[in-house]
Amino acid sequence: MRPRAWVLLLAAVFALLQLTDVTGRSTPDSKNYVSYALSLAGAQKREAAAGAIEHFCASRASDAKRAQSVHVVRFHRADPAPLVRAECREREWRAIERGLRAGRTGGHTAPFMPERFMRIFEARPGYPVFLVPFVTLLGVTWGVWTAGVLLAAGGGVLAFLILRTVSVPVPFALTGQALYYVLPTGATAMRPMTEGLLLALTLAAVWGCALVLCAGRARAGFALVAGASAALFTVKHSQALFLGGCLAAAGAAVAWRRHRRGRPPGPDVLRLAAVGLGSALATVALARLLHHPSESESLQDLLTHHFARPDRARPWAEFFQLQGNFWTEWSRRQARDPLFVTALAAGVWGALRRPAFGAFVVAAAATGVLTQAGHPDVGIGGRLIVMAWLLPVLGVPLLLAPVVRDGMSLPAQGHTDRVRAVN
Repeated sequence: MRPRAWVLLLAAVFALLQLTDVTGRSTPDSKNYVSYALSLAGAQKREAAAGAIEHFCASRASDAKRAQSVHVVRFHRADPAPLVRAECREREWRAIERGLRAGRTGGHTAPFMPERFMRIFEARPGYPVFLVPFVTLLGVTWGVWTAGVLLAAGGGVLAFLILRTVSVPVPFALTGQALYYVLPTGATAMRPMTEGLLLALTLAAVWGCALVLCAGRARAGFALVAGASAALFTVKHSQALFLGGCLAAAGAAVAWRRHRRGRPPGPDVLRLAAVGLGSALATVALARLLHHPSESESLQDLLTHHFARPDRARPWAEFFQLQGNFWTEWSRRQARDPLFVTALAAGVWGALRRPAFGAFVVAAAATGVLTQAGHPDVGIGGRLIVMAWLLPVLGVPLLLAPVVRDGMSLPAQGHTDRVRAVN
């Protein structure tokens, strides 16, 4: 088959596999995004809350049913889903009614949580805007699922396009697409949260870097990097800030390395660094202009468990203490189960086989580490650091392609040497 057919086949297989879990991916934060999307679609506050609650509670009921079905003691008991759904609805509606009685009818998100916490989600319209056509045409359950499938499948396609742009052979570019689906990137992108869109837009920016550095299509590449950065601001402005700063650092590192070797840094590398730096500065300025929640507010959200407790008097001191504890525990867990760090090492090795382009791949993946460092909560799992998995997605095919190619060329070279010896 042609490469395009293989790409579509991989994406279709991934999409079909996602039918095994249509309702069980919702998280507490999903309620905020779904209610935001329904509000943008024209629903009143109570109607938007109802749609979000039904989606969230159906997910909780589905999780409970599956968990009991394999529980070694309770598997033969009655289906817990109806009770779990009813209790979930009661709990969530209690919070909504309390918020509405307090006069919290402004904004787009339903008042599930304290107002300070909801302001964080009000500053993230990008993902709800993306959801609007899907929930309008297909309803909440299938609309959210379809949006997730398109984002996750599209991320794999972007990985393929990036690898082909840097001249990786088709089989290894398809390997990158498959890795995106089977590594945590695929599962995380399917969840009804911002990560799927963040991953896709970050990959779009990396594709722009590849177009500039490896394909000679500077205008299209710069436009893609700038457009992806602008879109990231609407989805989660911290990711736009991190990506812009990391791209600027990557460009500076490549320019410094070339200077050390007596080579000119190259205008395209410097322009990519300038675009990254400009994006980071614009993000800071625009966030201040729009009065988005500041880093200190995010810090209080972390340390007070979503403002459920009084503000901390010395938040930065506590934050840095938590940082040390978090990374110590994280390192211990990685030493016990080193798949992630091994995959990162392989990804770095492969990416830096193309030093200039690889530096920008490493930069994009580093945004995951920065996001995790900004919210060092070990209870969240691997969702915040998921961008780091882009390193093995793109780096492992870059590592394997020359190794396999060189291995395949050895027998042919040996045969040539024997013929020469005989002659």
